Amino acid sequence: MVDVQLLGPVELSAEGRAVEVGPPQRRTVMAALAVDVGRPVAVDVVIERVWGPHAPDGARGAVHAHVARIRRMCEQAAETPREPLLLVRRSGGYLLEARPDQVDVYRFRQLVDQARAAGPADPARAVLLREALDLWRGEPLSGLNGEWAARMREAWRRQHQDAAVGWARAELRHGDPAPVIGPLTGLLGEYPLAEPLAEALMRALHETGRSAEALDCYAAVRKRLAEELGTDTGPALRQLHQSILRGHRSASTPRPEPSAVARRTELPAQLPMAVRGFTGRDGELARLAAILASAEGESAAVVISAVSGMAGVGKTALAVHWARRVESAFPDGQLYVNLRGFDPQGSVVQPTEAVRGFLDALGVRPERVPPGLEAQVGLYRSLLTGRRMMVVLDNARDEEQVRPLLPGAVGCMALVTSRNRLTGLAATEGAHLLAVDPLTPAAARDVLAERLGAGRVAAEPAAVAAVVTWCAGLPLALAVVSARAAAQPHQPLGTLAEELREAGGRLDALDGGEESSQVRAVFSWSYSALSPAAARLFRLLALHPGPDLDQRAAAALAGAPPERVRALLAELTGGHLLVEHAPGRYAFHDLLRVYAGELVTAYDDEWERRSARHRMMDHYLHTARAADVLVTPQPNPVESPAPRPGANPVEFGDYGRALAWLAAEHPVLLALVRQQQPGFDAHTWRLVTVLTTFLDRHGYWQALLTAGHRALAAAEREGDPAGRAGAHRGLGLALDRLKCPAPAREHYLRALELFAAVGSDAGQARTHQHLSRMSGAQGNAELALEHAYRSLEHYRAAGDRAGQAAALNHIGWRQAHLGDHLRALAHCEQALELAQAAGDVDGQAHISDSLGYIHHQLGRYQQAVDRYRQAAQLFHATGERHSEAACLICLGDSHRSAGQSDAAHEVWTRALDLTAELGLPDDDPLRAGLQQRLGEGKLP
Repeated sequence: MVDVQLLGPVELSAEGRAVEVGPPQRRTVMAALAVDVGRPVAVDVVIERVWGPHAPDGARGAVHAHVARIRRMCEQAAETPREPLLLVRRSGGYLLEARPDQVDVYRFRQLVDQARAAGPADPARAVLLREALDLWRGEPLSGLNGEWAARMREAWRRQHQDAAVGWARAELRHGDPAPVIGPLTGLLGEYPLAEPLAEALMRALHETGRSAEALDCYAAVRKRLAEELGTDTGPALRQLHQSILRGHRSASTPRPEPSAVARRTELPAQLPMAVRGFTGRDGELARLAAILASAEGESAAVVISAVSGMAGVGKTALAVHWARRVESAFPDGQLYVNLRGFDPQGSVVQPTEAVRGFLDALGVRPERVPPGLEAQVGLYRSLLTGRRMMVVLDNARDEEQVRPLLPGAVGCMALVTSRNRLTGLAATEGAHLLAVDPLTPAAARDVLAERLGAGRVAAEPAAVAAVVTWCAGLPLALAVVSARAAAQPHQPLGTLAEELREAGGRLDALDGGEESSQVRAVFSWSYSALSPAAARLFRLLALHPGPDLDQRAAAALAGAPPERVRALLAELTGGHLLVEHAPGRYAFHDLLRVYAGELVTAYDDEWERRSARHRMMDHYLHTARAADVLVTPQPNPVESPAPRPGANPVEFGDYGRALAWLAAEHPVLLALVRQQQPGFDAHTWRLVTVLTTFLDRHGYWQALLTAGHRALAAAEREGDPAGRAGAHRGLGLALDRLKCPAPAREHYLRALELFAAVGSDAGQARTHQHLSRMSGAQGNAELALEHAYRSLEHYRAAGDRAGQAAALNHIGWRQAHLGDHLRALAHCEQALELAQAAGDVDGQAHISDSLGYIHHQLGRYQQAVDRYRQAAQLFHATGERHSEAACLICLGDSHRSAGQSDAAHEVWTRALDLTAELGLPDDDPLRAGLQQRLGEGKLP
């Protein structure tokens, strides 16, 4: 079936596969016809919708040309006659022939209407509305301009808002408030004046025990209404506000069990996508179920290292299938990590990296992550206390890689998979061992029947027996064969079996023995069916370090446009030679990576491999640099040469997208740094340079330290003083954060020497800025002030306004602590002007906080209140929750000094809720300070 998608980017979807429509003008023509599906649309109407009242000459011809291209795309997308999408000429216009529900906006309305008909008490109402909301893929008609697109977008957004409110109310009515909090929070950010959304969110927060946040939500909406519309909240919202203040709960909404109450906006749900057609493991599933049942009531966490067996035997598929089957037994979420214990390129995930990923998933802010593996493991296990969570540790090498990641909490379960039998875990941690063997011939036939149909398998028993033999009982090989056979439904299975026999005859046996040779024959047979372009991409993907990659990175390896590579990736995933384990993220099975590596060495010469690797390195380096420019307002002190043609680097439009890319790709970037490919030393140290700010701000200090050493070695091999300077700066920063000030200072000073030698004012400015902060933390205010002044000099020489703002704020902060408040005030006000001009939101937050402190010290308490309030709002906007909590404490202090005790108490209560969200212990300085201010004996 071919669908038209308008609730997001305008696209065609053929059997779930996205089809790019083309440039914005053609997408607008497509949308102009789709909104009237089944009805003729006059050409003049299409012109008005695309260009408005002032259409250019030639608009009519352009419409005809676009329609011709769209018609061809519809015909090509509908490869089967089932539910085609036809575009035909009718009475002076065009008609899109399709069922209305083939256009997502019509499907959305149908589902909303069905939900409305179901009635408020029907549980189906929430299900239907959730399905309707899931159709939205982003902003409707994304990327299209013009008055008509804006009108349609606004109308659909109102319908979206109404559906979201209806869904939230339905969930609340049936006693499940936690899942609505995250979506409603995002929607309220989009529609900040929508009182029904605010009401639903406040109810959900209150019903999950987060009443203080509900009150904050009310205060924020009330303030926005007053500022933007000059009005107060409506009676329904006011009544709810009073009810929350009195501590009343809705009689219709039962209090959820403690384990069901979200401790953060979203529960961790990291399991990969389940394998389609999973079958043949009834005995193993029963054994796992028995282990879980026997563990009920035990005093220790359950560990299963049982899922052990040879490569390709289906350990991961079994673990993921079973973990999803028992999701309801672990309502606080699932953690998952692929430890890559047998990665052919050696990119094994270290426990430090894995536990840090778990802390991120559990919502721990970077500033709260302690240095050192032991402390991080302690925090991780503390956070699991009182929760029921599933932890899947996939593809482990040995016991030492696994032990730091095991939960210690009652009610949690760890499910470990490995090629090795981890008997050490059984001996010391009481793990239950379960060996997974290759499928029996009967089970293998069941897998083929599930994927190809029982009739087709039963019709050719001899051919099926031969195929089963070649697949050696390995689900991976069976999946590859099934994909090829399913793509050729009219070809006899006997022909496929003969092709497999011939493929095996062409191959030498591997050291792994007969089974390995048979599986390699299956891979060879499937590879031979690929188109030449897909086969080339399959080979070149072996050059990527993993753990996964996106479409643009694959395009860089191929040196081809991303839109062309999309079809090649679909061909590889369709043949089970590549897995799309998350939307838009592709990965190899280890065995297939090894096979692709053999092929790329055999069929692609050194020049081809080096060119592909160079494009890939350029892609990641220049995309990371583009992201760093948005994440770090100060310019990077090290320049990079232009990327090679075909590298396809990404350009980001905003801070959020840049940060999301770095968060998704930094494991790949660190893997590239670890590889240290000969001839790519310049890429290695430049990658570390552009990653430094991200790794620092997100607390990946151990990773920064390791990468810094590799960057320094690479720069020394290159003989590049700028590279050495950047590496020393990164090493100093990592050691500074890890509480090693003496070696940190040595690296900082060496970086200053090298940056001065190459004439880099930006590099010297950043390094003096680091030294200023470190000196201040050690109590040397005079030295900190000296470094801040030096930093300002170099930022001015570099013409960097955001950097000047940061330096001026450092100067003002140090002067304030030395008692020179008036000069401090002047420097910080100048800093704020520069940060605003540079669009540096993070800088504005810190400078406003400094100004609040200075005004408070000068006795100007109301001005301090204004500045602290502004700083708290900006910290909230940038997600710096720890800084927000600290700022709220100071805001409360200024309220109290101004004689506003009620306002102070309210602000401190908000800060208390934040510290609870962050999971800070009672003896943390922030919570201890709040305990003293609020006069409580013990905080909850």
